[in-house]
Amino acid sequence: MSGFKRDHQGNAKRHNGPRPSGSAKPAAPVVRNSYTPMFEQLRDELEAHHDRRDRLGKASRDVTALSKKIIFSLQRVRKIDESLPQDIQKEIDSRLTEISKLLATMAPEVQGINRYRYTRSLVCLEELVEALTFAHYLKTQTLISHDDLTSIIEDLARKGVAAPEDAVMADANAVTQTPDEQPRQPVQAEAPTIDITEEDYLYGVFDLTGEMMRFATTTSALTSKMASGETGDDEPRTIVQDMHDLGSFFEMLPQRGGNKMTWEKKLEVTRQSVQKVEKLGYDCVVRGSERPKGWIPDLSSVDQLGSPE
Repeated sequence: MSGFKRDHQGNAKRHNGPRPSGSAKPAAPVVRNSYTPMFEQLRDELEAHHDRRDRLGKASRDVTALSKKIIFSLQRVRKIDESLPQDIQKEIDSRLTEISKLLATMAPEVQGINRYRYTRSLVCLEELVEALTFAHYLKTQTLISHDDLTSIIEDLARKGVAAPEDAVMADANAVTQTPDEQPRQPVQAEAPTIDITEEDYLYGVFDLTGEMMRFATTTSALTSKMASGETGDDEPRTIVQDMHDLGSFFEMLPQRGGNKMTWEKKLEVTRQSVQKVEKLGYDCVVRGSERPKGWIPDLSSVDQLGSPE
């Protein structure tokens, strides 16, 4: 018998060579007991968990990329005003429409306890908070509250569910309006949404200080009088004053969240951003008379922003 040997009892046995054609290995019997259904349920839940985390991770990366593009567009603004330039506003509206659709796909996955179970997969919300708070600041020179921002993002998530593009655009334009100016549109109560935790909001505002520093540098927004802090009650506030307030707020605030290293790192970056704007303001005061009118700092010079250490 080709491919077989005999054991000591004379019975044919198969060696380690190739299996003869047409022969099939007998299937191992499935052993089931009273615990089998429990383990099968655990297997299904674990597979669903990994699939959900993968879907959230992909959508989160897309939301992060779109939020960064919104910030890049906002950095082209050259002054704080009640309305953004039309071309920039159009870009922001288009990207918020895409973000709205992504949030709508993510919302059903993060209801109940899953909102905290997949917190690490929702890091995109910090970037979205940064983009929306920066847009609000450039229009109103104020910091949007946690409750108002939560309401805006919840509406975006709801309206992204097969909503007409015009409806999402209208909600996107409301991002930078004051709460009294925002028209409240009826939404479907049963539509799932995403809420913003206090940690998402605070970490997003941490990152906002970096964008304020870049905006102050690229626009040379500080005049000699403003930078020296000699503004009167009737004078408009300046970015350096706003950053002083934000920096003081974070210095007094106790640590939030469970990741101490993340909090300390963001706090240190905020301190550096405040110092860079202060140095820019002092430089404008001390050497402002030596520079021609309309001078803008050279961003290629590291010394212009101050040393990181």
